[in-house]
Amino acid sequence: MTLNWMEARLRARRDHLALNLNRLVIDGDVHPTDRSAVPPEVAARLASDPDYFHGRPLPSDELLDRMDRAGVDMALCWQNPAMLPYSYDLSENARRLGDANARIAALADAYPTRIIPAGWTDPKALGVDAAVMLARRCIEDFGMPVVKMNPAQNAFPIDDQMVFEVVDAIVELGAVPAFHFGSDTPYTPPEGLAAVARRHPDHPVIAVHMGGGGGQFVTAEPIYQAARQLGLAQSNIFYVLSAIRDVHVESALLAYAAAGAPARNLGVGSDAPYCGMSWTFGAFRALFSDFRRPAYPDARLQHDPELIDEPLIAGFMGGHLAQLLIAAYDRMLAALETRR
Repeated sequence: MTLNWMEARLRARRDHLALNLNRLVIDGDVHPTDRSAVPPEVAARLASDPDYFHGRPLPSDELLDRMDRAGVDMALCWQNPAMLPYSYDLSENARRLGDANARIAALADAYPTRIIPAGWTDPKALGVDAAVMLARRCIEDFGMPVVKMNPAQNAFPIDDQMVFEVVDAIVELGAVPAFHFGSDTPYTPPEGLAAVARRHPDHPVIAVHMGGGGGQFVTAEPIYQAARQLGLAQSNIFYVLSAIRDVHVESALLAYAAAGAPARNLGVGSDAPYCGMSWTFGAFRALFSDFRRPAYPDARLQHDPELIDEPLIAGFMGGHLAQLLIAAYDRMLAALETRR
């Protein structure tokens, strides 16, 4: 691919976000899967067990219909780890994950005004050098403005030195590092996320789930609380509110709105197929409908009815994430210019 073609691709995606900034509804966490890439053992279980839902794939050819029914304009998409079994061969893992990223890139090329492509890499399963190379491929060859790592998936600390090496490479190219940040494993504690964010304090980092992601209610509670305080104190952390308890979505939105500027660091997401997109976005809209009432009925969360206004709601529903992505595309375009 020529640099001119990549520049045109990045600029078109950036300009679409900028042109529609104030009206876009963006799902910030979606895991589509090409039907041809479903592992045989998963396909066999799906065929034999209609009650199995954890990891049930969201076929790429059904994604736009799901989005339309949920009232979602664009989706930030990355591969589904449940559809990517690792082997003991690091080079084979690199090939498999590279192919998964390529399929996400192809989906975005087919639907550039609906799909925002995001990459995925893994310093433990691939080795650090291969993980850095894959991150570079995602950014330089696929034009992905975000590259994610999932410490919970493959059991490595979020603040391990190998993670920092990959983060440094992503930041150098202008893209945004992203992480599964949940209470479902011990590998993503708030202090670990804080260390990642402090490494490049003027560069954004996306933390998906804001401490949720499948953690048990009692275990997750202190993670939720610490995540909120960390985000309010560390201005470069952007949280995607997916797979997070509803009461914590509500209190996070209120706390951030009351703090003012930090509210730009929250966006919504479904974590489809692990959560239903229509269900999730119906819940977000119902919550914001409650916020619009002159007298909010829950005295525990009383607030100024002007605290969360229409522009802020539009920001939570997509505008804030769009602004983060526009800035990433601008940095990537600047980096591309230096390669000429």
